[in-house]
Amino acid sequence: MGQRLAALVLVLLLVQYAIETGLLLLNLRHAARARGVPGPLAGRVDDDTAARSREYTLANGRFSLVTGAWGLALAVATLYSGVLPWLDAALARAGLSEANRFVAFLGALSAAFTMADLPFSAWHTFAVEARFGFNRTPWRLWIVDRLKGFGLAAALGLPFLYGVYAFMRFTGSFWWIWLFGFVTAYQIVLLWLWPSVIAPLFNRFQPLPEGELRARLEALARDAGFRNRGLYVMDASRRSGHSNAYFAGLLRPRIVLFDTLVTQMTIDEAASVLAHEIGHFRRRHVHRRLVLSLAGTLLVLFVLSLLVPWPPLYAAFGFDRPSLEAALALASLGGGGFVFWLAPVASVLSRRHEYEADRYSVRLAGHPDALKSALVRLTGQNLSNLHPHPWYSAWHYSHPTLVERLAAIDRVTSP
Repeated sequence: MGQRLAALVLVLLLVQYAIETGLLLLNLRHAARARGVPGPLAGRVDDDTAARSREYTLANGRFSLVTGAWGLALAVATLYSGVLPWLDAALARAGLSEANRFVAFLGALSAAFTMADLPFSAWHTFAVEARFGFNRTPWRLWIVDRLKGFGLAAALGLPFLYGVYAFMRFTGSFWWIWLFGFVTAYQIVLLWLWPSVIAPLFNRFQPLPEGELRARLEALARDAGFRNRGLYVMDASRRSGHSNAYFAGLLRPRIVLFDTLVTQMTIDEAASVLAHEIGHFRRRHVHRRLVLSLAGTLLVLFVLSLLVPWPPLYAAFGFDRPSLEAALALASLGGGGFVFWLAPVASVLSRRHEYEADRYSVRLAGHPDALKSALVRLTGQNLSNLHPHPWYSAWHYSHPTLVERLAAIDRVTSP
C-alpha cells in the first residue's frame, strides 16, 4: 500500500507540473508570435509599450520555467530521498520533547525551502526586473528585507507552530475543529496587525497630502458609505517601478496608494481605481473570499485528521512511525498534486468579482473613460501581457484581460 501511495503522489505531482508547464509554454509561444497592439487597444497602447510588454512576458515566463522545474525537483527530492525521516529521527535522538521536535522539524523545513528560494528571488529582482527598469531596490535593502522577513517569520511562526501542536495533541479526536478555530483567530489577528504593525516594517506610509486628489477620494468614500481608517501613500518607488493600490484591514481598512500611482494618474483615474477597490468591499468580495478560504482550511484539516493515524502514509515515505510533524510535512509537500485543478475555479470566481467591481466603479465615480484609461495606464506601466493565451489566462488569471475589461465597461455604458 505504501509503495502505491508513493507512486500515486509522484504521478500527480508530475501531472500537475506537465499541465502547468504546458500552459506556460503555450502562453510563451503565443506571446512570441504576437506582433503589434491587439485591435481593440489600437490608439490606446503604442507599439513600443506592446513590444516591451511582450519581452517582459517572455522574460518572466522563462524565469517561471526554471523556478517551476526547481520547485518540482526540490519537492520530489525532499519527499523521496529519505531526508524527512532522517531529520525526524535525528531530532528524536537529540532528546527533544515532542512539542520541540514538532516545531524544530517544521521550522527547519520551512527555513530550508526559504533559503533555497533566495537565489531565484535575487535573480528575478536584480536581473529580470532590473532589465525592464522596474527594480529600484539596492542590494543592502534587499538583504535587510530578507532578514526582517526571517525575523518576522520566527516571531510569528514559532508560537503558531506550538499552538498547532497543542491543539493536535491535546484536544482529542476532534482536534481539527479546535485547530480550525485557532487558525481562524490567528489569521484575523494578522489581518488586524498588518496595516499598523507588520507592513510599516518594510515600507513608509504617509497620509495622502491635502489637496484636490485627497478631497476627491474622501468625497468618493463618503458617497459610497465606505468606513475606512484614512488614505495613505506607500513609498513603493523605493523598491519598484510597478504601480498599484490596495486596502489593508478587514472591517475598517486603510486605503493605500502606491506613490507611483499618485504621480502617474490623473485625479479622475485615481478616483476610478479607488471606486473599483471600494466595490470589492461593498460587494463583500473580500469577506466571501475569506469565508471560502476558511472553508477550504476546514476541509484540509478534516482530511488531515484522517491521514494522521493512517500508517501507509508514513511507510510510503520512509518513516518508521507516525508523527504529527511528518503528517503536516507530507501533506504540504505532496498535497498540491491533489488540489491544483482547483486553480481555474478560483480564477473564474476572482474574475467575476473584478467585473463586478468595475461596474461598481462606473456607477460610483461616474467616469467610465477614466476607469478605462486607468486600466490601460496600469497595464502599460506594469508591462502586463497584452497577448495572453486564452487557456493560460483562464487557468491562472485572477483578473480579466485588458481587452475583456474594456469591452465589459463599454457594455455597461452603452445605451
